Amino acid sequence: MMGGELAAVRCDLEDFAAEMFEAFARADQRRWGGVYLRGLLLDGHRKSVEPMAARLGEDGNRQALAHFVTSSPWESAHVRARLAWKMQQVIKPTVLIIDDTGFLKDGDASACVSRQYTGTAGKVTNCQAGVSLHLVSGGASAAVDWRLFLPESWEPASPKADPAKVARRAKCGIPADVGHVEEWQLALDMIDEMRSWGIEVPLAVADGGYGDAAAFRLGLEERGLAYVVGISTTTTAQPEGARPHIPLYGSRGPRPQLVYPEAAKAVKKLVIAAGRQAARPVQWREGSRPGGGRSGFMRMYSRFVALRIRPAGREIRKAADGPELPVHWLLAEWPVTEPEPVQFWLSNLPADTPPAALVRTAIFRWRIEHDYREMKQALGLAHFEGRTWPGWHHHVTLVSAAHAFCTLQRLTRSPKGTASA
Repeated sequence: MMGGELAAVRCDLEDFAAEMFEAFARADQRRWGGVYLRGLLLDGHRKSVEPMAARLGEDGNRQALAHFVTSSPWESAHVRARLAWKMQQVIKPTVLIIDDTGFLKDGDASACVSRQYTGTAGKVTNCQAGVSLHLVSGGASAAVDWRLFLPESWEPASPKADPAKVARRAKCGIPADVGHVEEWQLALDMIDEMRSWGIEVPLAVADGGYGDAAAFRLGLEERGLAYVVGISTTTTAQPEGARPHIPLYGSRGPRPQLVYPEAAKAVKKLVIAAGRQAARPVQWREGSRPGGGRSGFMRMYSRFVALRIRPAGREIRKAADGPELPVHWLLAEWPVTEPEPVQFWLSNLPADTPPAALVRTAIFRWRIEHDYREMKQALGLAHFEGRTWPGWHHHVTLVSAAHAFCTLQRLTRSPKGTASA
């Protein structure tokens, strides 16, 4: 925000900050929490401590801001809980979305930095990886929880441990009980934490980095959550009509168990077997480019195939209640211009769910790209220059609060009380 714009909503920001930081033990923590939020919201290219301090005028105490975000002993989870309560009431979320983003780093001194793949750069590079949980409705979204991913090279008990990184754990403030946990498990942990705050959202969406993990899908089902998750083309499944049978017994060895007559096939092969004629056009929203939609913008649509299938795999078989694999939805995007399907999703939504509803739920993930873009480009999500575990979690929590404040302002100004899609 420009200085004049921020001045116009200064009272709103102070009220918002007072609500978010009410649980802080000390008045100076509450004060610097509000100042840090204001620094994130002020216009400026960099949102690290030094340039923010230079823009904050009489409140621009660099040392105090650095201490507040890096080493002041406040619990970021308390702020995130208050943020989630606030945004749940306003957004009225219908979907939880889990995703992750990279924080590119030049050096190797920051907590959990490692050479790893990140979609931010589209390659393996030196970075941190953060997993986030977002409350989402048709008109708005908010990141309400975060986890910093700890690679195996930072895990003392891992055979892949890097002694130099393990030695830096204490200096980076990484708690002794924090070890390497897969990103999909971090996502389940955040869902559990959100539920401990009293927030229940029955539907989860995630991309293939999570959907490819059968343990993640089973974890969602164990929690009673419906889901639409991305999967890779090599995920295997049986057709809905496949039934297991007992092979002929040759009277030697153990009696054979129920098996499916044919090996499971890759989901891409199942969709191609259904044929291009199975694809149906679905419009999910109107975009931002001028076009012929009702609002004057271009309609976003493509062609999709929806099939009922039985996902396969050892973990799925072990968890199945009976000899038959459970039936789920397979959704595939097959644009008219492409010779083969290009994207795939798996869902445990009910059998009578309209395919168009599956599509619109899967495409909900675009809101998270929008969140990341706003938080990185306007609010300095990736600008934190501290190297500690607590500092990273403090900074991303404060950026999420600043983003939520912007969302609340948009909702307030919108004639219909909904943010622009």
